[in-house]
Amino acid sequence: MPHEINHYRRRFLGAAAMTMAAAPFGIISAVHAQSSPATPAARPTMQPGTHTSFGALKQIEAGVLQVGYAEAGPAAGPAVILLHGWPYDIYSYVDVAPVLASAGYRVIVPYLRGYGTTRFLAHATPRNGQQAVLAVDILAVMDALHIEQAILAGLFVPVHRCLLLLGQTI
Repeated sequence: MPHEINHYRRRFLGAAAMTMAAAPFGIISAVHAQSSPATPAARPTMQPGTHTSFGALKQIEAGVLQVGYAEAGPAAGPAVILLHGWPYDIYSYVDVAPVLASAGYRVIVPYLRGYGTTRFLAHATPRNGQQAVLAVDILAVMDALHIEQAILAGLFVPVHRCLLLLGQTI
């Protein structure tokens, strides 16, 4: 099945992977999102620990993987892909996903390779956890789910240091 390669999307994910890889070395620092002031009533309320699970997890073939993922929100909403980091898993976002879904976003929370129900399709596929490979996996998930653009949020934890990337549209 022929399909066009979106070079902009691939360059963006390559840059994102390099940014994540540079974080432990202190080359970059956290970026604070700027938004218009909102009244306290307009902000969604989230009680940590309120949610303990997602609905039924889904599976999809994406690239070299059979990816397990949670999905919430309207299928026609703007896509948000929440990416966990080591040593965490999709449950890092169990309280966040419902808030985004209630705001109208289509929330996708995939298990990255080596986690949860995500499996390699072929036994002979090389196992690799490099950031660039994870970016290719996310592109494959987006293609498999027919997502052209998404907002990415990722949690990368190198030695007790969190880097939160929000609001990157690809």
